Order: sequence, then C-alpha cells, then structure tokens
Amino acid sequence: MSKKFDKISPKLEAFIGEQKMFFVGTAGAEGRVNVSPKGADAFRVLGPNKVAWLNLTGSGNESSAHVQQNGRMTIMFCAFEGAANILRLYGQATVIHRLDEEWGELSGLFPDNPGARQVFVLDVDLVQTSCGYSVPFYDFKEDRETLDKYFAKKSTEEIETYWAERNAVTIDGYETNVAALNIKS
Repeated sequence: MSKKFDKISPKLEAFIGEQKMFFVGTAGAEGRVNVSPKGADAFRVLGPNKVAWLNLTGSGNESSAHVQQNGRMTIMFCAFEGAANILRLYGQATVIHRLDEEWGELSGLFPDNPGARQVFVLDVDLVQTSCGYSVPFYDFKEDRETLDKYFAKKSTEEIETYWAERNAVTIDGYETNVAALNIKS
C-alpha cells in the first residue's frame, strides 16, 4: 500500500543515500515521456523538500527541454537489495547550466566530472512510498567508468561539439539550451 508524505524524512533520506541508481521522469507539453536511469555519485538531498542531481553528458538531453517547458519531474528510487521499497519524489524542477550563477555552488556538491552538463534542482511537493514487492533483487558490482573515461579524454572544444551535435535538440525537436559555450574553460 502506498503512503504519501509532504517531506523527505530522515529515514527516507537514509534510504536514498543507500541507493546506487535512480530514475528521472519528465515530459513536455506534447511528445514523448522520458524516463532515464541515473547512477554515479550524482544525487543530493538539500533539505526535506529539495533535492539536486548532477546530469552527466549522454546521448540525449530530454530532461533539460522538458523542465524548461513546464518544470514537472518525478524521481524514483527502487530497493534492489534489502527490504522492498519504492520511493517517488514529485515536484517542480529547475535546470542549472554551467553559465548560470548557481552552477559553482551546486556542482561543487558532487565529485568533479568532465562530462557534467547540468544540475537539476527539484522542489519536492509530494513524497510517496510503495511496496516494491515485484522489484527483483540485484547485486551491485561496481560503477561503470566508461562515461567518465570517455569525457576525460575530450577537450573542452570536443565536449562543446558533442553537445552541439547530440544534445542541443530533443527527439521531439525541443531546444535544450545546452549551448556550445556552456563550458567555462
């Protein structure tokens, strides 16, 4: 049975801290719904109603465009070990790009990563837990290093080119505003 809360309790914050991955769901006014798995050390609870996550460069950038359209975001955690649990955080998100004033403070909450593209801040207005009894058990082996190694070999200009070619527009044609000049040298 699901339970609803108006904030992230210390118990739920501890659960979040134990998870190795989370999922982000966003949607624009029209077009496809996007659900993305996220890993690495990329999630922080900033308060009982505020979280942030570091968005690393990938093949798409749907969340950025969707959030800039309407701000809606859902973040989901699933327990793959231990007691069954699913936790969803619902709210309004803001996307912070590298040239935004808040970038330095927010990106400083996470390990340095050459592929860091944006930070999303979610103002949480609903916290929901549910049983998760059908979620299977999985054993965590290790984080993948492929993405980090790939971008560590790239120059600033090469990353900017990657963003311009692969991350500037969503699959539905929405602008993501991850401008080629988004990286500060």
